[in-house]
Amino acid sequence: MEFRIVGLDSPIFNTLHQMMDTSEDAEKSVNNPSRTYVRDAKAMASTPADVKEYPNSYVFVVDMPGLKSGDIKVQVEDDNVLVVSGERKREEEKEGAKYVRMERRVGKFMRKFVLPENANTDAISAVCQDGVLTVTIQKLPPPEPKKPKTIEVKIA
Repeated sequence: MEFRIVGLDSPIFNTLHQMMDTSEDAEKSVNNPSRTYVRDAKAMASTPADVKEYPNSYVFVVDMPGLKSGDIKVQVEDDNVLVVSGERKREEEKEGAKYVRMERRVGKFMRKFVLPENANTDAISAVCQDGVLTVTIQKLPPPEPKKPKTIEVKIA
């Protein structure tokens, strides 16, 4: 009977190692977020915004340099989520010109904000001026306190 020691570079060990690596890759691909999720997360992270609260309104201020009103969409989803989205397109290259450095972000952008209960989603205005989008949402008036109901006592 002959015994052999199998080295780390043997074909059997290589095959076994590849099988183990393949199963790990399959597991990673199942647990990885989808491309759409990653794209939306990047779009949200790259769109900074300021949110201010005034006595009668909420104001959202988002920098939108170089965008036209047709490039920006403001919506309310599920009755309480403000969504600001759009797309910044790359300028058309002129003949003979080429990019030496490209730092300005192009592509889709999006931000979502959960609105408070007292936000009046029927009273929203959006204005884009000098590359700054300002979305104003009026507050609902506070509910009137309920007055106690007086019940007449009858004498029997």
